Amino acid sequence: MDSAYFLSQHDIVEVYTRLNENNKTKTLKYSQHLLEQQDKERNLMKNKRYPYRVYEKLSAGTGYSYFGDGNFDTVFYDEEIDHDFASWIFGDSMEPIFLNGEVALIKQTGFDYDGAIYAIDWDGQTYIKKVYREEKGLRLVSLNKKYADKFAPYDENPRIIGLIVGNFMPLEG
Repeated sequence: MDSAYFLSQHDIVEVYTRLNENNKTKTLKYSQHLLEQQDKERNLMKNKRYPYRVYEKLSAGTGYSYFGDGNFDTVFYDEEIDHDFASWIFGDSMEPIFLNGEVALIKQTGFDYDGAIYAIDWDGQTYIKKVYREEKGLRLVSLNKKYADKFAPYDENPRIIGLIVGNFMPLEG
């Protein structure tokens, strides 16, 4: 048969019924083998895990020291998301979207627009916050309403590390 020929379910059954018992057994065993291989491939794709190197901690609260010592943890997630680096989220001020213990994925950018969520370095601390540019500094806003806004004056050199482009809770083992 031509390799471009497409067999329908009816065509396969018709061929199968014309086989002798020995060839029916071989056909069934081979078909089961193909199905097992297909299922294994599907499960591998479904259970694919992508490694992420997670550095430092970003505070979703009062701030967390930024050591810059190069230490990292390797965690896994079932989706590959484009980013420049990843950092731990520490605190609850960005709940319900960014949870304590999650990984924040950061794309190193400058300031794009007011109200975007960024990683910020300010006064020796790192934060994850909604950021608004104001005349005398950056206003850092939490999503969790129990936290007041913070104000980072320009003369204290607050630095946008990058835009938060994703977040996830690492997969278990």
